[in-house]
This record gives sequence, C-alpha cells and structure tokens, in this order.
Amino acid sequence: MSKLRGFKARRISIEDDPRQGRPKFQRTDENVQKITDLIKENPRTTLLELEQDTGISETTIGRIVPEDLKLKKTPAKFIPRFLTNEQKLCRLATCEDMMEMTRTDPEWKDKIITGDETWVYGYDPETKPQFAEWRDPKNPETRCCWSLFSENKGIVHHEYLPAGQTVIKEMYLGILRQKWTNGGWILHHDNARPHTAHLMTSFLAKNGTQILLQPPYFPDIAPNDFFLFPKLKAVLKGRHFDTRDDIIEKSPLALKSIPKEAYKNCFDNWEKRWRWCVEARGDYFEKF
Repeated sequence: MSKLRGFKARRISIEDDPRQGRPKFQRTDENVQKITDLIKENPRTTLLELEQDTGISETTIGRIVPEDLKLKKTPAKFIPRFLTNEQKLCRLATCEDMMEMTRTDPEWKDKIITGDETWVYGYDPETKPQFAEWRDPKNPETRCCWSLFSENKGIVHHEYLPAGQTVIKEMYLGILRQKWTNGGWILHHDNARPHTAHLMTSFLAKNGTQILLQPPYFPDIAPNDFFLFPKLKAVLKGRHFDTRDDIIEKSPLALKSIPKEAYKNCFDNWEKRWRWCVEARGDYFEKF
C-alpha cells in the first residue's frame, strides 16, 4: 500500500507492511562469521557457492570478504598456458639439443643434478578444479618453500627455506657451495632470477659446472614437475598440517616413500619426453 493511499484510509503508522523476502540488511556480525567459517573450511570456495550455502546475496558477500575479512583471491597453483610459436620453437630446440647430447654421450644423464623449489601447504585438497583461494595478506596460510635436488639415483639434497622467505640468489648459491664445489657434473634448473643471477653463473663457471637451462613453460619436460613434485604431493594431499613445523617434521616422509628405481625410470622417461616434444613440434604432448 502506498503512503498516500494509507493516509487516505486513515492509517497512522509509517512503518512498512510485513512482507516475505530477503532482509534488507545482511551485513551483520552473524553473517560475517558464517562466511568466515565457510572460507576457513574451504579457501577455494566461490562467491556463488557462499551465496548458495548461506542465503546471503553474492553482492553482499562480495563486500564482506574484501572489506570485513580483508581477503583477496590469488592463484594457488601453476596452470599451463597456451604456447606461442616462439615458445614452441624454444621447447623444440631444447629437446633436439638434449637428444643430440644423448647420442654423443649416452652416459651424460648420469652427471645431471636437477634442482627446483616447491611450496608445501598446510592443506592441499585431494581434488578441486578451482586453484585460487582466499588469503589474508597479513596472515598467509601455513606453508613453506622446499628446495630439492635429485639425480637418477635419488635425492641428493633437500631443505626448507626460512619462514616467509622464497629462494634468493645468495641462498641458492649457499646450497651449491655447501654441496658441490667440484666440476664434472651438470646442473639442470629453470631460468628463475636466483638461478641465472651473475653471482650464480660466475660461481658455476669458476667450478667448471655445466648448466642445462630449462626454458619457461616446460612442466611436461622437467623431472621435478612431471615426477618428483607430483609424487611428493600425492602423498601429502588431503592431509592437514596445523603449523609450519608439522610440515617440516612430517612431509620428508614422502621422500622416503619413493623407491630409488623410480628416479632412474624418471630419467629414462625424461629422454622419451624429449622425443614426444619433438614429434609434437614443441607443443604440449599431454593434458594437464
């Protein structure tokens, strides 16, 4: 009933008539707590899923999450991209070079030590198509960065980086200086800044260490990406770690679960992948 019609009918109250529907004000402490609990339970939930679970409008949730909870959604996992022609040619040339090196010296792979870093999280769900999660920039989730080096006989070195720190060139150099100061081996790693810094290349050249660089977008042709990291995380998926210390204490058990012969099979498979990449003319040859 309009206010004019109400007054004509001698209505005194100016309050609206009761009606069904969604409350006008949904940004309450109770609703904020509901959304907080749901995001803690599943950091990868979407605004639409939150609306379906709570009955609160997506618009209101879209204000509560960044303004009240101070969260923003960021990618949690690397997702391969469509390759440009230049990137395909780079992958093709790299694989052809490594195949040629194998023909020249069938035993050269025995000299390779491959190194990389990966994040281990407090909780990594077993299956989830969405790989972005709500994070508080001031209070990041429980996780730590794990630096690993392996060869065709197994793991040769692994260590966790200090809390809140990613790999930097001084730290990476410290690991190499501590472990390998003699020549005669080949270092395989990607072209991340700490790996290709002048400080690093000078040290490796001084010690006669050959470098086998991995260009970008090579997850299907990098032993750590197609073998080691998936093996480790398959054991860790679905497990909850309350603190960073829990991760450091328990996750190395995943390394011990990998048999030594699996590393040799990995390096043999690596050689096959060079050929598959060449046959695919540098494109990805398997689905992710």
